[in-house]
This record gives sequence, C-alpha cells and structure tokens, in this order.
Amino acid sequence: MPQSIVVVAAVQAAPIYMNLERSLARAVELIAEAARRRAQLVVFPESWLPGYPAWLDTCRDVARWDHPPMKRLYSQLMDNSVTVPGPVTEELGEAAKRHNLTLVMGVHERVNIGAGRGTIYNSILTFGPTGELLNVHRKLVPTFNERLIWGAGDARGLKTVETPVGKIGGLICWEHWMPHARQALHIGGEDIHVALWPSVKEMHQIASRHYAFEGRCFVVAAGGIMRRSDLPAELELADNETGEDSELILNGGSAVIGPDGQYVAGPAFGSEVIILARINLERIREESMVLDVTGHFNRPDIFDFRLKESDSRKDSIHLVPAASEELFHSSTEVLIQPSTEVLLPPSPDSPPPLRVISSPRQSGGFDSDYLGIEKRSGQSA
Repeated sequence: MPQSIVVVAAVQAAPIYMNLERSLARAVELIAEAARRRAQLVVFPESWLPGYPAWLDTCRDVARWDHPPMKRLYSQLMDNSVTVPGPVTEELGEAAKRHNLTLVMGVHERVNIGAGRGTIYNSILTFGPTGELLNVHRKLVPTFNERLIWGAGDARGLKTVETPVGKIGGLICWEHWMPHARQALHIGGEDIHVALWPSVKEMHQIASRHYAFEGRCFVVAAGGIMRRSDLPAELELADNETGEDSELILNGGSAVIGPDGQYVAGPAFGSEVIILARINLERIREESMVLDVTGHFNRPDIFDFRLKESDSRKDSIHLVPAASEELFHSSTEVLIQPSTEVLLPPSPDSPPPLRVISSPRQSGGFDSDYLGIEKRSGQSA
C-alpha cells in the first residue's frame, strides 16, 4: 500500500525553448533539486519538452496557408520532439530511478515509424521510481489554434497508474473541461491528479480546484514560464504584442490543491519556482464522506458511462501495466527542513544561478511546505 504522507512538487521553470537537448539537461537538474528536497512526485508543465508553443497566440500569420516560416518552425519542432520510447525517455526514466521518485513530464511527442509519422502529439509521460514508463497520455483534443501543430490523441492513456505515492492520473489544459474525461479518471480512483497547463491563469485555477473538489483527490497543477525573448525569431509579433523581451508571456500559477478544493501550496506567479507540499492522503477519505461521484453521489441506474478504448498504438509504445508490489516499500519517511538555501551550480548552457528558499505554509488544514526558486538579484533573464 502507498504511504499516507507524501511530498509532491510542481516545477515552474522555463525550458530552453525549441532545444530538446538543453531542455532535457535542465529537466534533469530540476528533478535532482526537487529530489534533494525529498520530493516523491515531480510534475512538469504542459509540453515542457521543448516548450509550449505560445507563439500560436502571440505571433502573426501562424495560420497562413503554405507559410514558409511556419513550415520551417514545424520541422524544427518535430526535430526537437520526443520519440516514445527513445533516448529522451531512457534519460528521464534513469533520472526517476536515480532519485527514487515518480516523474510526470509534458512533451511534444513524435512518431518515427508507421502511422502518424508526420504528426506531433501533446503528451504526458509518467515514470515510476524504477525508471519504467508507466503511461503515455496524448491530449484528446488540441485546443483551438493548437490544432495547427498537434494531432488528436486516443483513449489508451486515459487511466490511472499505481505508484508508491498512490494512484496517479493526468489531463492536459482544456481536457479539464471534458466531463467524460474527468469521470474516466474519477472512476480510476485517483489519489493525486496532475493538471498540466501552459500557465495556470484564473480559469485554469478554477478548473484545477473544481477537479480536486469533484474528484476528492489532490491536484498538482503545473504551469510554465515563458519570456517574450523565448518566442521564435522566425515569426513576427502580432500588432498588439509589444513589450520588453523580459516580459512574461506565460507566468506560472503552479499550485497544490487539496480534496476539499482549497490550496495547500501556491499559487505562485511571475517567477521560476518549485512548489513543494507534504500532503496526507488520508484526507481523501475524510472528504469523500460528503461527495463521491463514482459511488454514493452517482446514479448508474439513470446514467451510463463507457470508455471506448483504442488499440491504435498497441505495437508502438511499451508500457508497464502496473507498478510492482515492491515499489510500495521503497520510499522512506520524509521531512522537509524549512528556511534553508541552496545555490544551484551553473553550467555553460544553463540559465543564471537560482536561489532556493523553503518556508513553511499552512493552508486548509494540510501540512505543507512552499519551496520557491527565484533568480538572484543582479542576474538578467
């Protein structure tokens, strides 16, 4: 059985946009930093490898037919997308194994062989602490202009997986407004739901808190950071998009939310941070007394629900059906020490050094810590 007290982390930091190799290196560093703070579940935002395509909203002519800059950009994005399985999934799995944690990563996924080899998918990869890839969920319906670059997903990854920190399921962005997708995961018995967003703005906060309340589960909402200078140089900004290069286009908003819909940690806006929270899974049972949308607050005699599973990827992705029993005995007791500072070592290709600050936070009756990462004074973006 999973332990009741676990530490979860939402990573809110910018990748090296459109550069898979350097972004992966930064991901490994951030995973290690969260692990040093005793995180057992580490969650990255939507399409973090190699970065959310916010240029679809901020640049002009992105939907022009046969537009050379967009065609070149799509090719570059495909070159920097993740094959599953492949070298990137091996390295992410190794990072999860090295630090004995469960890892959730948002990626652009590409297919090298067979059907869909010209299509990019918006996917969630979930790795267990033995390094195995437990699940791949492709976003069911790319939202609005996202359909210019992403294909539609399928039902194969719409499920929960067993991990040492409980049952985990996840959705991407506007999938949180798909009632049937939510219900499929509620039926799967989530203990912790991972909500991956480009940034967690007001309506996304509402959706994340609603999900926690409806599903009687914890939610780790991960939002990204993007500066205007991260936009592709090949594209022109829209006329109404003016400002400094350091201005944030995606400004985070990451948070951890309890099964009563109240914040446990965060939300944090406007800076690169890691949100850490020590949560008690026993609270799920307490909050289930008044609401269980799969049980005592459900009417299966009136409503039918059926998930049509697809086998379209049965030969292309090899997944572990469930975590082995020994996984549930490998974690150790965790205690986060407050008010400490850690200076991350710089590397030639990494952003400026980060200062790590941890301070206690109490919210909604949950025992939690808030770990913030902020740029040191005097450092530029």
